[in-house]
Parts: sequence; C-alpha cells; structure tokens
Amino acid sequence: MTHDARPALLRAALDAAERGWSVFPIRPRMKRPPALHGTDACPNTGACANGHQTWEQRATTDPDRIRAAWSHAPFNVGIATGPSGLVVVDLDKPKAENNKGSSDAPDGAATFGALCERAGHAVPATYRVRTASGGEHLYFTAPDGVRLTNTARTVGELVDTRAWGGYVVAPGSITPAGAYEALCGPETASLPSWLQSILQPAPRTSQAPSVAVAGQSRRYADVALADEVRNVATAQPGAREATLFRAARALGRFVAWGDLPRHVVEQALQEGGEAAGLTVAECRSTLRSALNWSIAHNTVRGDAA
Repeated sequence: MTHDARPALLRAALDAAERGWSVFPIRPRMKRPPALHGTDACPNTGACANGHQTWEQRATTDPDRIRAAWSHAPFNVGIATGPSGLVVVDLDKPKAENNKGSSDAPDGAATFGALCERAGHAVPATYRVRTASGGEHLYFTAPDGVRLTNTARTVGELVDTRAWGGYVVAPGSITPAGAYEALCGPETASLPSWLQSILQPAPRTSQAPSVAVAGQSRRYADVALADEVRNVATAQPGAREATLFRAARALGRFVAWGDLPRHVVEQALQEGGEAAGLTVAECRSTLRSALNWSIAHNTVRGDAA
C-alpha cells in the first residue's frame, strides 16, 4: 500500500499558519517551484478574479484554504517570508563540485558564526530548521516599517536571506535529498539590529543636481567620503563592521560614477575601520565585498547602493 503523505504535510502547513506564517503549496518532493498556476495559465477566477495573483500574494494562513489546497496532492509547504513578517537566514553547505574534495571548506554556519563574533555578539538564539542539504534556516521577525528583500552573499559566502519576494521550505516537507526538520529552539527572535544594518540598503544620500558640473560632483563625493569615514572611525563596539559595510556600500556608487578613485575610498575606510578597533584583515574583507557589490549595482548614476 502506498503511503499517503498528505496528512503530515497538511499538518505542517497548518502548524506554520498557526504561527502566523503565510503558506502555499510547492510541488510534491520538490523545493521549487510553487504548485500554482503562472500568468499565462491564469483562469482569472477565484483569487485571481481581479487580475493574476502571484504565489506571494496567494500565500495564506486561512485553514480552510489550506485544507482545500492540500487535499489535491502531497504538496510540500512553502512559507512566503515577506507576508509572514519574517527574515530567514539561509546557511548553506558547500556544493561538492565546488569543494574540490576538501572537507575543510567553511560552510554558511561557520561564516555566519565568524561574522557574529566580529560584530561582538553570539549567534542569535531563534527558531531553526535543518534543511534537506544539511544546512540551516534561522528565522527572525522582520523589523516594523522596513521592507527587506532577498540577498545573496551580501552577508557572506553561503549565507543568503529570504524576505519580501522570497520563500523557504517549511519543516515537514520532504525532498529526495531528505526532509526539512524543525530543531529545538526558542520562539522566533527579532532580527538583530547589527544584521539589519547589513541587509538594509544604504540610505540614498541627497544627490547633487543633475546639471552639476564635474567639479561640483567631485566636491560632493569628497564630503560624503569624509562623513562616512568619520562614522566608521567613531562606531561603537558591536556596530563597527556593520558601519564599515554600510559606508562602503554608500561610497561605492561614487567609485562607479568616476567621482572617487577606488584606492582612495579603500584607504580612507581602512584607516577609519582600524581606528575604530577592527583588524586589518576584517577591514579588507568587509571593504572588498561591499565595494564590489556597490560598484556592480551602480553602473548608472542615480542607482541606489
């Protein structure tokens, strides 16, 4: 007799909904894609009567809708992180093909642990899920009034985050690689402020008028550089690396636009970081990743860092 996985998966979906997390069905034994129709196949009825609704918009905590959906097939359970008020940190394992046979390559958990240590904090105690690949998902309550989105390697190698526009596979779901399992832990903790400062896009600095001449743009960039270096140099323990990261993201746009040479920004922020108490290696690592990201995302003047 074939085992019917639907009752257990329905229970997993209802358990997530009881926590206030919006769920939607994922195709059986898969972690993607959602088991919902796309734009081309939209019937324009039901939830889509007034226009096509995405999986994020159709995610729900309604027990009746959940029971109806999971009555059709043993769907895995997706949690839409944005509507659920969650930010989930995904700590991945190195892929075998990128590991070159070495068992010493750091995984996402090690990278995140090192970042927490440099920030002066322990790894946050919060609700955790072991993924099918052996990694971990750390669940955090998103801050009020802030709309964070997904990131990839912004925090570090093999450390991604899921917020608005993203989802995670809920515990109880099963894939050929294994099951997603909830680990013992407390309730979902609030997103730490030092981590939020890394994930949140740097505030858009008031931009010079579009008609400004090159000399005015350079003077404006010089003022921004001086302000950011001062912020880094005076950062308090626990916020130093996040402040340096945010400053590099903000100044990277001026490098991309040709207003500041990269080596000038790197040297000034390096000195500011060391003055605040960071090591040479910590400054270099943070600066490299933050500047690379900002320069790549600000190829056109006016883009946000």
